Amino acid sequence: QVHLVESGGGLVQAGGSLRLSCAASGRTASVRAMGWFRQAPGKDREFVAAISWSGSSTYYADSVKGRFTISRDNAKNTLYLQMNSLKPEDTAVYYCAADLTFGGFSYAPLNQNEYDYWGQGTLVTVSS
Repeated sequence: QVHLVESGGGLVQAGGSLRLSCAASGRTASVRAMGWFRQAPGKDREFVAAISWSGSSTYYADSVKGRFTISRDNAKNTLYLQMNSLKPEDTAVYYCAADLTFGGFSYAPLNQNEYDYWGQGTLVTVSS
């Protein structure tokens, strides 16, 4: 089992920044790629960003590219999402996810169905 706990969400004005963290515990040695997803009110959960096991490869949704940065510290078993230039449409519950499948050192799935473990989510609200 892998337990994921997100933190860092909150209320911020448009144009502001937030940094989300996701702390992993349990069988962390089994974790490979990790990702961030979000679900806005009344909408389906969508991909935000993903990072490979080594951290050498990152992937972003077009809507956040250039504004968000995903990173990880494997020594601390922690995943991060730095969010800059936030917009009201970024308002959502943000979830981190862990994939236990090794698909290569540059591999990180964009499909949420490929992730094995999920956190409980942290709410980000961006006011206009």
